[in-house]
Amino acid sequence: MPIIIRFCVVSQTIYEKYGGFKTISRVVMSFYEMALESDQIGDYFDDIDLPRLIDHQTKFVSSLVGGPASFSDDRIEAVHRHLNISHSDFDEMATLFGEALALHGMSESDINTALGAIEDKRAIIVARNAA
Repeated sequence: MPIIIRFCVVSQTIYEKYGGFKTISRVVMSFYEMALESDQIGDYFDDIDLPRLIDHQTKFVSSLVGGPASFSDDRIEAVHRHLNISHSDFDEMATLFGEALALHGMSESDINTALGAIEDKRAIIVARNAA
């Protein structure tokens, strides 16, 4: 009688692949170091409780790359509504975030996946009347 062996392929999320919350937190901290230096978006972070924001953003980014947290689109939109973020500001943020991901060793494919997840939130982060 032949022996049948079946394999189950379990795919890892980007969150799991790169070490979970700890790594994502480092990526987010690197992003904010760059963002604070940005002439275009640095002013958004004046008078902000940065440790609290980094913790929140780590959870948010984790949720986008397969981590355990989740955020409703309504909540994301409400948090960003008063900031009047433009498309060019969002683009700058995405560029810097991609650089932070690369800095922490993510593959180009995984960076593109993560940036795609962020791009999917553009419509609720960018101000409705933004150019």
